[in-house]
Amino acid sequence: MRRTRIRSLVAALMLALLCAASLPACTITPALGESIAVNGSEPQNPLVPSNTNENGGGRVVDRLFAGLRRIDAKGGLHDEVAQSIETTDQQHYLIRLKPGWTFSDGSPVTAHSFVDGWNFGALITNAQLQSYTYEPIVGFDDVQADPPRAQTMSGLRVLDDLTFTVDLKAPTIDFRTRLAYAPFYPLPEVAFEDIDAFGQRPIGNGPYRFADGDAWQHDVKLDLVPNESYRGGRPARNKGLTFVFYSNFDAAYSDLLAGNLDVLDTVPPSALTVVDDDLGKRAVSAPTAQNQWIGTQPGLPHFDGEEGRLRRHAISMAIQRERIGDKIFRGTRKPARDYTSRVLPGYNPNLPGSEVLDYNPDEARRLWAQANEISPWRGRFEIAYNADGGHQAWVDAVANSIKNTLGIEAVGAAYPTFKQLRDQITSRTIGKAFRSGWQGDYPTMLQFLEPGFLSNSATNDFDYDNPEFDALIAAAEAAPTEEQSWELVGQAQTLLLRDLPTIPVFDYVNSAGYSERVRNVTFAWNGLADFENIELR
Repeated sequence: MRRTRIRSLVAALMLALLCAASLPACTITPALGESIAVNGSEPQNPLVPSNTNENGGGRVVDRLFAGLRRIDAKGGLHDEVAQSIETTDQQHYLIRLKPGWTFSDGSPVTAHSFVDGWNFGALITNAQLQSYTYEPIVGFDDVQADPPRAQTMSGLRVLDDLTFTVDLKAPTIDFRTRLAYAPFYPLPEVAFEDIDAFGQRPIGNGPYRFADGDAWQHDVKLDLVPNESYRGGRPARNKGLTFVFYSNFDAAYSDLLAGNLDVLDTVPPSALTVVDDDLGKRAVSAPTAQNQWIGTQPGLPHFDGEEGRLRRHAISMAIQRERIGDKIFRGTRKPARDYTSRVLPGYNPNLPGSEVLDYNPDEARRLWAQANEISPWRGRFEIAYNADGGHQAWVDAVANSIKNTLGIEAVGAAYPTFKQLRDQITSRTIGKAFRSGWQGDYPTMLQFLEPGFLSNSATNDFDYDNPEFDALIAAAEAAPTEEQSWELVGQAQTLLLRDLPTIPVFDYVNSAGYSERVRNVTFAWNGLADFENIELR
């Protein structure tokens, strides 16, 4: 039941007084109107598609822009801005656009909108986090040279306002799929005048646009309204979305119960035992393409070279994944068996080397002792996590499992927000192990592996550099059939399980919920709400 107006005003006043008392990361929930209130987190960067590689920004960017293709809630692919995408060899493409598409400012969406946006994202001097996604395109190596040998990729050619061609270095099995991914969205001409300013108030061609006025109140909320000029297959069935930035999921869950939040995509561990009683049929649970890792970066004491590999193997075998998943998450976290997700096509839970993900305390202690022969252990093992993401309970449990198995001091290290954690990871100043993971952007195993582990990926947080892995991924992309591609992906993952640049911990089963104020709430293959289809009752 929703709070009465008087109770809400009293609660708001009390919360304001608490915030004034300097409680960390305090959030005042915005008043609800006809907009659908959904949980979110402060984006790490300005909202430029080619520079957005984290969940808080990604869920907004995907509402603001539309690509050549789109992915529906079940993971199905459909043409969106594309009229046709023709290829006979998965290497050379002729792309035609549907006429009449415009950005929300009225400017036309043309072939140049795509080609110029991709060239901007690929050019090394623009330092875009998603630049690796353009790697298959001919000329990428030239724009990524330092200094660049060219300003644009030679594999892109505009034929007319609605037609362009793409030449790839080699056949790429998932290229048509990745055309639905954010780095391949179009950009209007105005974006290139001041890209940082554009990112603060983007102009897109998707189902939503920024609301008028102060739409993005940093660290508080971000308001979107339907884009009247949108012409695609996912029109907004509501009058707008308000992404509310919470300091933790417990606060978000309290707001959901109080009627101050409409949709919550992650029920906190503290509520998993009561969510079915609290929400009834409004509680949702389903497997999702999302996973959780614990990573380290080069330079962390005791974690370089062979010593580091032995220690990561020991730590992995010291983690009681199944027990932690059952006790803390009521079975909504499953022990990881690879680096992708069990809901993806081609997933194999029995890869060679996957025994490193089994709880094996005797082998863990043996490997730790072997590492000590290289360099005796000193200090404590810290696992950094963002406190606004509901991670404390499992990180503390993992640290305790490591401590009890290996006899070392192991602790969680909280960062107030996801942005603060990500900033230190991407700047290579984190100085400790850290929680990481991936939530699918398009439904292939390659999409989980390429961003995290290709040597030239700007989102390779672990600085993993293995030419053999790169070659296997390239071969998987060039494979003539999906089955052959999956086999090569398995071989590449076997290398990851040997080197263990980051430690897989969990696969997700999504636990979510929604308020009595809304209907038609479903969650997509990747665990995010199907935002466009949510309706007020």
